[in-house]
Amino acid sequence: MEATQEQIIEKIPDEFVGIRFDLYLPEVLKDFSRSQIKKFIEEKNILVDNKPFKPSRIISGSEKVFIKIPPPTPLDIAAENIDLEIIHEDKDIIVVNKQAGLTVHPGAGVTNGTLVNALLYKSKDLSGIGGKIRPGIVHRLDKYTSGVIVAAKNDFSHHHLSNQFKERTVIKEYIAIVVGEIKKSSGIFDSPIARNPNNRIKMTTKVKEGRASLTKWEVLKRFKGYTLVKAEPKSGRTHQIRVHFAENGFPILCDKVYGNSKAKHFAMSAISKLINRQALHARKLGLIHPRTEKYLEFEAPVPQDIETTLDFLGEKS
Repeated sequence: MEATQEQIIEKIPDEFVGIRFDLYLPEVLKDFSRSQIKKFIEEKNILVDNKPFKPSRIISGSEKVFIKIPPPTPLDIAAENIDLEIIHEDKDIIVVNKQAGLTVHPGAGVTNGTLVNALLYKSKDLSGIGGKIRPGIVHRLDKYTSGVIVAAKNDFSHHHLSNQFKERTVIKEYIAIVVGEIKKSSGIFDSPIARNPNNRIKMTTKVKEGRASLTKWEVLKRFKGYTLVKAEPKSGRTHQIRVHFAENGFPILCDKVYGNSKAKHFAMSAISKLINRQALHARKLGLIHPRTEKYLEFEAPVPQDIETTLDFLGEKS
């Protein structure tokens, strides 16, 4: 049985001062859902200054946080024969071109039909560091984002890869179709990102304090009313590319969370029949192999729905 995990936060970073504890704690306990964290608070497994507290309490910055995570309730995640496009596999890592619509790992209310279920079928020796419901997972892609994702097949590789993501040495390259015609040829979005205090499923840059987030971008092609861009996130914040482009006036095409569904855009009714998810694809991932220490790059071709949309935009433009 797994042991109880204990953690003491002596000093909360200044960037979180002034926000609610229930918005801060998910940044600390990244392997747990908001509902799990709420349960930890209710069961007094998380204390502030050694006392129970309300999730809505505002952080002053002087608090000491005590976290005690009990062993997880055993949960059997079934191996499932789900189609996967494997780009590379060896005894240490497995690299997949994840299809849009595939959730990366089980979570609240979801126990099957995920990338983890598929990986358990393809590979019996995933790293256990991610826990019972996230074996081998060292980074994520949003459910409706396609492209390259790597998983660890043993604890040695998991630690090695996790450190690379933490130190931001991993090369990540995405392509996206955004709504609007970007005039500049390239640029950088350098805006801190935090949980949206008014909508907890969204992130935003429109807060006083947030976590440093930087996205380099470059225009690849312009169309009437739309732009094809390359984006290179240098940090790994939740929804980073989607938030940065949306809040700078160029939301990802067909992004149901950050796009403006009421706005009228050129040929949108026709485009929505070609693609029904955000037009965002993780095209390239570059990393140091944990065992050989050699730099490797993995690429995933642009999926058919984005290609079809680009062809349509080319014809219309």
